Amino acid sequence: MERGLLWLPLLTGFFGLAALGWWEYRKVETYRTWAENFERSKYDLYTVLGWTDTWLTWGKPSPFGPRDLKTLNLKDVQAVWLLLDEQRLQQDQNPLQSKPPRQIELEFQPQGIRIPFSQLDLALVWWQALCHALEQD
Repeated sequence: MERGLLWLPLLTGFFGLAALGWWEYRKVETYRTWAENFERSKYDLYTVLGWTDTWLTWGKPSPFGPRDLKTLNLKDVQAVWLLLDEQRLQQDQNPLQSKPPRQIELEFQPQGIRIPFSQLDLALVWWQALCHALEQD
């Protein structure tokens, strides 16, 4: 009896972790279906982002599909900035050599729209691609 009571918290924890894993799996699977409509896309803890032609679409990931979707036409954007802890990164700076930032965002001007990222290397790739696309227009 005592041993059974000792295993009960462990069993409860196992089922809790399994439920959380299923929840995250559903988020990724619904994202995968949603992302088929885009030329380029990203899944992040904070945001899902899709890019087709001159249109960016982003929202929050959920197990039932992205929610709070917003769209932006890149033709209306004059500049894209990478913000690390509210500081704009210059094109010639290498942020990978300094301490890791707590907050990573792409900011679109003049709209002031900010899209959060959890990974710096992923944000850098998107920033460079968006800057390159704006230079070509």
